[in-house]
This record gives sequence, structure tokens and C-alpha cells, in this order.
Amino acid sequence: MPRVAEVRSPAAPSSPEQRERYRRILRAAARHGADKGLERVQMHDVARDAGVAIATLYRYFPSKTHLFTALMRSQVERLAMVSVRQRPGETSEKAIARLLVRAGRDLLESPLLAHAMMQSNNASVAQSPTMGVTELFSDLMLAAGGIDDPTPYDMRLLRLLEEAWYGIVITALNRAVDPAALESDTELVCRLLLGGRESGEG
Repeated sequence: MPRVAEVRSPAAPSSPEQRERYRRILRAAARHGADKGLERVQMHDVARDAGVAIATLYRYFPSKTHLFTALMRSQVERLAMVSVRQRPGETSEKAIARLLVRAGRDLLESPLLAHAMMQSNNASVAQSPTMGVTELFSDLMLAAGGIDDPTPYDMRLLRLLEEAWYGIVITALNRAVDPAALESDTELVCRLLLGGRESGEG
């Protein structure tokens, strides 16, 4: 598992020019991650292809772990923008399953990049729970399922669901599982964990 460098906190872009450089870096990182995987990505190559100085890259992303965790966060945020909320008559279970199936399929489209982002996110969470995308992903599942006032029991179920879904995706990536199998497994774990949430006890 990659380690998070013991360095200062990443800078956040503030001006339009800085935000554009930030986006260019993430796009370059996505291309290199998809082609090479995490271990073989070189920060100098990312900086060169993004058209920024290496010092600029390290100011925003002190390590590859920071870089690919940020890339995963950007993909989750993009998913949030295009994802629809619970459909009329749709249960929370089915709506969240639909979200996770889409996210899983997106990851399977680029296995090396998916591994890079998920490994980096896991390392970030191990360093500090607030560094990864877990909270953002939980919010996305709540919105997708129309759960506006979650109970502690709801949050516990979503935590278990996210962990199970991560395992399903990793297995699919490692074994080149057909997307249809990932969809079936995702729907099953959602049904098992969320099917009776209204009657659950915290």
C-alpha cells in the first residue's frame, strides 16, 4: 500500500488560473495512471504533460497518494453531479444499488487507474479518516437513496455497504470479472444490507 508523505498540507487552488492548472494536473494524472498504474507513474511526467512546473505540482499534491486520492475525489464529485436522486416509487436499496453499479462500471473501464485511486484512498484514510473520500461517498449514497435524516443505524449500514462494495470492485479488478457479475453482486449486497433498514435497530 502506498504511504502518505509526511509533508505539509496540500495547497488549495483559489484563482481561476490555479483551478485550471489543478484540473490539468488531474487530467494528466488520469492518463498516466490508466496507462501505467500507481507505482510506475512519475510526478515529473505528470507535471510535464500538465504544462506546470514540478514545484506547482508538489504544492497541490505533495505525493502520488495525495494526487490519486484527489483524482478519486474529483470522480466522485463528478458522479454526484450526473447522478439522479431516488426515482418515484424506487426504494432506497434499489437507488443506492443503481448508483454503486454505475460507479463500479466506471472503475472497471480503466483497471490500472482504478487500482491507483483506490490504493491511494485507502492509504489516505489509514493516515487520517478525513483525507479520503469516505464521507463524500456516504453523502452521495444518502442523496441517491433519498435518506434525508439518517439514523446512526443507517450510517452503520452505509459504512458496511461501502466496505463490501469496495471488496466487490477490487475482486472484479483483480479477476477481470464481467461487469454483469459486478452488477449482480452489488445489487445482492445492497439487498442484504438495506432491504430491511426501516425495521432495523441501532
